[in-house]
Amino acid sequence: MRTVLSFLTRTRGSKRLHITDLLTYAYLLLGTVIMFGPVIWLVMSSFKPQAELVRFPPRFLPYRQETATVVGYDEPLQLFTVTMEDGTTRTLAQVRRVGIEAQMIDPASPDEIIRVNINQRTPVEEVYFGLENYTEGINRFNFWQYFRNSLVVTIASTLLTLLINSMAAFALSKYKFRGRDAVLMITISTLMVPVSVILIPVFLVITEVGWNNNLLGIIVPAAATPTGVFLLRQYMLTIPDELLDSARIDGASEWRIYLQIILPLARPALAVLAIFSVMWRWNDFLWPLIVLSRSELFTLQVGLNSFQGELQVQWNLILAMTVLTLLPITFVFAFLQRYITTGIATTGMK
Repeated sequence: MRTVLSFLTRTRGSKRLHITDLLTYAYLLLGTVIMFGPVIWLVMSSFKPQAELVRFPPRFLPYRQETATVVGYDEPLQLFTVTMEDGTTRTLAQVRRVGIEAQMIDPASPDEIIRVNINQRTPVEEVYFGLENYTEGINRFNFWQYFRNSLVVTIASTLLTLLINSMAAFALSKYKFRGRDAVLMITISTLMVPVSVILIPVFLVITEVGWNNNLLGIIVPAAATPTGVFLLRQYMLTIPDELLDSARIDGASEWRIYLQIILPLARPALAVLAIFSVMWRWNDFLWPLIVLSRSELFTLQVGLNSFQGELQVQWNLILAMTVLTLLPITFVFAFLQRYITTGIATTGMK
């Protein structure tokens, strides 16, 4: 920790900050705000009620209006700071509102009704991080069922992606055969094909094999990715061929070389691809929306669409559930982030 702190606080000037230090810190601060500002705003907004979300100008922290329990009234009454005619201010509770006139009482002496103009009052508010949006969102739709479906799809797709892409990368990096470079170029060139072009053909294929309204229809079609093949191939090129030749001399089969030599040495690149795959599969919305029509098979991203009605969009519940859907990706990234620098930095070295 001390080493990290000394690295972050080091300056070019020996005794005072140099102009380049100020520019560097300003640039890093701006980048941090741009990267994490929307995420922090999302988290703060997930605690706000619907009325607070449409307020203009918007406020960063979530607020709620304070209430008071008054004898003789079943429900808590909202509190307001009222400016009286003599210029003094009082904290009163609203009983009811009729047009521009509000009938209010003093919580300490609730017998007297005080009529004030609504322009003479301001709400008494406090910062409040309540979990009402989260609990209501979980109860409003089958959150745990959708979460389980997303978990199954993400784990199965990621494992299948790692298996298929690593085998293809192993063949394209360590075997010499006619047309190897052409196969690699064709694989990479598929990145230029828009997803919208292949949606209908792939949908017809999975319908023909009976995977429509089936989680297999989401897991299998996206298993092989050109990005993953390229990333793993470039990393496997850094593994010495002599190591594989010595294993073959000792009698190791190709499967044993792949499982016990290639995969352990390619762990950093596999971790990077695993992070990418988890993000792709967990956040995928369009393809599951096309394949699945039965609600019990919905993933979280498709299930969130149920909060969008024809006349009203429940943004407070959508934001709260969106924060929950971000947590698994955050945990996966935190667990595997130490492999990212190693995996990407050594990819392409030979």
